Amino acid sequence: MKMKKKRVGGASAVVATILIGLFIDIQLCSAKINRESFPDGFVFGAASSAYQYEGAAKQGGRGPSIWDKFSHTFGKIVDFSNGDEDVSLIKDMGLDSYRFSISWSRIFPKGTGEVNQEGVKYYSNLIDALLSKEIQPYVTLYHWDLPQALEDKYHGWLDPQIMYVDKKMHY
Repeated sequence: MKMKKKRVGGASAVVATILIGLFIDIQLCSAKINRESFPDGFVFGAASSAYQYEGAAKQGGRGPSIWDKFSHTFGKIVDFSNGDEDVSLIKDMGLDSYRFSISWSRIFPKGTGEVNQEGVKYYSNLIDALLSKEIQPYVTLYHWDLPQALEDKYHGWLDPQIMYVDKKMHY
């Protein structure tokens, strides 16, 4: 009688890897890691993308982005929620920094053309609020928040012509 070799790997290996990871996480949590566990100069912070924290999608002259369309498509977001940001909460958590992205469609509502000064003011106010709480701002210029107008015109980043869109902007 010939014995079949038992297959090693697949789902069993994945489950074992997850269990090992959970064990390590539990051990780290019980080690009482705190700020003093990190070297001087280590920056503690939080991060989000523009769509996750801004809300106000139709205010301040902001144009629609690909995330507006995605999140308003039935079945994409289970509870139809959107994120709001609170600078005081970041400070209360004891964080030193906050990394956020700038929504392209808040600065250029149609993807190109004139700068929306209300959008610039929005980010200027956010940066001022962070600095007033001694929170260092870090800015990401693009975090998957393409204006819907450019998605419609170029099919997003699939069309090489999108590389030339900045020639149509007026800084």
